Amino acid sequence: QVQLVESGGGLVQTGGSLRLSCAASGIVISIISMDWYRQAPGKQRELVATIPNVGTTMYADFVKGRFTISRDTTKNTVDLEMNSLRPEDTAVYYCSALTTYNSRRWGQGTQVTVSS
Repeated sequence: QVQLVESGGGLVQTGGSLRLSCAASGIVISIISMDWYRQAPGKQRELVATIPNVGTTMYADFVKGRFTISRDTTKNTVDLEMNSLRPEDTAVYYCSALTTYNSRRWGQGTQVTVSS
């Protein structure tokens, strides 16, 4: 099993920045991709960014150029640096890991609120 613990959420103003972190533990060797999702109240969960073991990072169009996903394999962490935040970025952000046994693991989620 893989466990994910997130941190870094909070309240920021429009145009501000925030950095989210996610620490993975357990059978980390099974992880083939680490991702960030978000879910706003009343809306479906959507993919924000992904960083696989093999290949390049990918971003949703609505965050491209503003957010940066990074991964530290030695620390088993994945970060999401968010810049130029907008009120529509307000959501619960979830760290997620795709494993070699085709299971997706989820963190507990961290609230990001952007005030106008």
